[in-house]
Amino acid sequence: MVANLIDEDPEQAYAYSRVALRLASRVAAVREAAGFAAYATQKYSEALAEFRAARRMTGSVELWPVMADCERGLGRPERALAMAGEAEVQKLDKAGQVEMRLVAAGARRDMGQLEAAIVTLQSPELASSSVQPWTARLRYAYADALLAAGREDEAREWFAKALEADKDGATDASDRLAEMDGVEFTDAMDDSDEDDHHDLGARHQDAEDDDAEDDDAEDDDAEHDGAASADADLTDEPSGDDDAPAKSAE
Repeated sequence: MVANLIDEDPEQAYAYSRVALRLASRVAAVREAAGFAAYATQKYSEALAEFRAARRMTGSVELWPVMADCERGLGRPERALAMAGEAEVQKLDKAGQVEMRLVAAGARRDMGQLEAAIVTLQSPELASSSVQPWTARLRYAYADALLAAGREDEAREWFAKALEADKDGATDASDRLAEMDGVEFTDAMDDSDEDDHHDLGARHQDAEDDDAEDDDAEDDDAEHDGAASADADLTDEPSGDDDAPAKSAE
């Protein structure tokens, strides 16, 4: 439940995780899920505590990069950098090592070391032409760092490469490229068009109301003419009482 909600409703996922913790706090998977729910809602202190607990229970180093990123979130980038140099990093799989590199580069940027962040991201994984699950995010981070350093031409090239690898839309590389190219997106119908549309609708409704009133007036006239004609017929037609005295006089 927590994992399913994290992307759609992080706050609700966090609430569920607190309930799960009360029921099964000694289960490593519960502690890990609670950590990710707290992380998604930027409760980095809670997240770090839960990740540490899960790591103690399992002995796994899998959570090392996200633990380091929690240190960044807590305003301690130097601790994140220290973790990037620990032996645990060598025990990570390739995806974990790339994630650790991203965290370390972010920590460098937090500390104002922009050029060092760029160098940190330069790696065989970045230079590789093969597309892996981490490729889009790695290229995007590199492009963003280049742009921050004022190297716009290189940044545009790497944003394009990030977009090429981003089949799932994990980054906003397309928006960044459009922004660099000066492309602006506007609504298909702006406010003036919408106002014109409403005015047209109002005029159309008024016309319908006028037609309805004219129809009602015509019906009233028709009813009046019909009543007048009926009255005239009754006046002109001789009654039976008038005929009787005439015959008697004869």
